This record gives sequence, structure tokens and C-alpha cells, in this order.
Amino acid sequence: MITFLLRAGIFLVSAALGLIVASFVVTAFHISWGDWWGFVLAIVLFAIVQSIIAPLATRVAKKRAPILLGGVGILATFVSIAVVVLIPRAGIGISTPGGWLLAPLVVWLVSALVTWGLSTLLLSRQTEAKN
Repeated sequence: MITFLLRAGIFLVSAALGLIVASFVVTAFHISWGDWWGFVLAIVLFAIVQSIIAPLATRVAKKRAPILLGGVGILATFVSIAVVVLIPRAGIGISTPGGWLLAPLVVWLVSALVTWGLSTLLLSRQTEAKN
């Protein structure tokens, strides 16, 4: 149970950092900071949608187009961002076509690095504590 909660926390933190970094790096990607609950909603929705889309896309790619497996993470990130942007209360918007191309790439890269780093740090410590 602790491992599940750690993984969920890592995933939420990585999603938040990915979205925040994208808002600084991609000028067409913006977060409305006036309503911080909207941003929390965006993080949670992003994480939920991505955790559903990524395994489904991986299964479809394995069966139908194995060459596309490398792009599944970016595709799942794009779909997750699209869902979050469509919900007005989430407070996230993209204003240009270039932003739609660059924001998922930045969010995917940052969240992948943060997930890898935190997983290595926190989950290896938990494994060591069990032994």
C-alpha cells in the first residue's frame, strides 16, 4: 500500500512539475494562477487521463504498430493535455498550434525525468528499508 501511495504521489508531483515547466518554457502554454484549485484539478485530471491512456495506447501499438511504441508516452501526454485544456475550470490553455506541438513534448520530458529521479530515490529507499 505504501508503494502504491508513493507511486501516486510521484506521478502527481511529476505531472505538476511538467505542467509548470511547460508554462515557463512554452510561451503559448499558460496556467491561470488566480484559481489554484483549478491547477490542482488540472494536475489530478492530467495524471488520471495519462494513467488510463498510456497502457491502452501501449497495448494497441504492440498489436497494430510496434514501431510506434516509442511515441506512446508523448501521445498519452498530448491527449491528457487536450482533456485538461478542454475543461475551463482547470485553468490551463494553449494559444497557438506551435504550443500544441511543443507543450506535450516539454511536459513529457520533464515528467519522465522527475518520475525516474523520484522513483529511483524514494522507491529504492523503501526497498532498502524492507530488507
